[in-house]
Amino acid sequence: MILVDLQIASRNLLNHTKRNLLLGGAIAAVTALLVIMGALTEGIRSAMLESATTLMTGHVNVGGFFKITSGTSAPLVTDHEKVLADVRRLAPEIDYVTVRGRGWAKGVSERSSMDLVLAGVDIAREPGFRRVVRMKEGSLEDLAKPDTVLLFEDQAKRLEVRVGDAITISAPTARGVSNTADVRVVAIARNLGILSAFNVFLPSETLRSLYQLNASTTGALHLYLEDAAEAGHVAARLRGGLAKAGWRVMDPDPRPYWEKLMGKVNSEDWVGQKLDVTTWEDELTFISWILSALLGITGLLMFILLVIVVIGILNTLAIAIRERTREIGTLRAIGMQRTKVLWLFLLEAASLGLAGTACGALLGVALAAAVNAAHLAVPESMQFFLMQQQLTMTVLGRTVVARSLFILAVTTGAALVPAFHAARLKPITAMHHIG
Repeated sequence: MILVDLQIASRNLLNHTKRNLLLGGAIAAVTALLVIMGALTEGIRSAMLESATTLMTGHVNVGGFFKITSGTSAPLVTDHEKVLADVRRLAPEIDYVTVRGRGWAKGVSERSSMDLVLAGVDIAREPGFRRVVRMKEGSLEDLAKPDTVLLFEDQAKRLEVRVGDAITISAPTARGVSNTADVRVVAIARNLGILSAFNVFLPSETLRSLYQLNASTTGALHLYLEDAAEAGHVAARLRGGLAKAGWRVMDPDPRPYWEKLMGKVNSEDWVGQKLDVTTWEDELTFISWILSALLGITGLLMFILLVIVVIGILNTLAIAIRERTREIGTLRAIGMQRTKVLWLFLLEAASLGLAGTACGALLGVALAAAVNAAHLAVPESMQFFLMQQQLTMTVLGRTVVARSLFILAVTTGAALVPAFHAARLKPITAMHHIG
């Protein structure tokens, strides 16, 4: 019976090919646009997450603060090997761990100076670095040598240095005494947006020497999980587990470490060390507005497009019902029930919507693949926010299916009003209709 209904619906659609092609094309275009917008948003989100979790944060971070006096603090973790042993025991889902030094300083060249956020790295144990950070000059491997530094393009321009030049880094130690280190620029990396504006990288030993720290002290443990979505659960488990293991652990606070350091930590009356467990979302709250803006724009465009499609469907089906009023009256006169008339019109709308969304989804996926293959450059003015030099689109199968089903549901739902109107026509009135 359903096959017969489908044949009737298909014939009715074919009898008005031009009109239905126009409406089907509109549905396909809307679906394609939604797929492309979704791929663009996901591509930007993925690029931001990958860049941020390479330069600034892990999926989960075990950092901390050490206070010599109640009013003086530094972002340090002492006995980090013992902390790491407990972390590995409590979180078996960890893929790998990087140990990062933290600090801030003034970088001074022969011609200029600027404030810098320092990250001490062991480049041999940074598997994600080579995937994200692309060299413009120099070699990343040279960062393993002592007293070296990696800068980004804009930083090198501002300091007016090239590979091989020296800069002086001046920073206050945990005891409030200023110290300096002369480092040689061995690598200049391509910009990675807002995250590369101030962050520079130098060997962990050089950072420890600058701050006069021993080998058991670092800034934070960056934990990378097999599934980044589990970061919140892992962080909560680590807070409880580390506290039971005898470590002093700070209460959850969804702010980046530097914001806590400048505000909350220095105002609290305690000394010694406290561990601070955060997720990548906590550390990146200051750039979350970019994603929020993208999602807001996508939602607004989606709403406008859907309104256009719904109005088109209502008008098209209203015209179709007017043209087929006598036909509907004849069907009702020979015994077809109102529910059957309603079902046939809805089946026509669903068939048209299914064909349109399927074609639109395929078109959207193809266009996204073409954009990726073209390696389109992102304008420099946008790189600061998008954190990528080439436009990347990420197509998620589940997202494409979900959006296509949503468009199909909307198009079918929009047909309810004119379909109900058709079903309510009286046979005698419909058969005497002229026009």
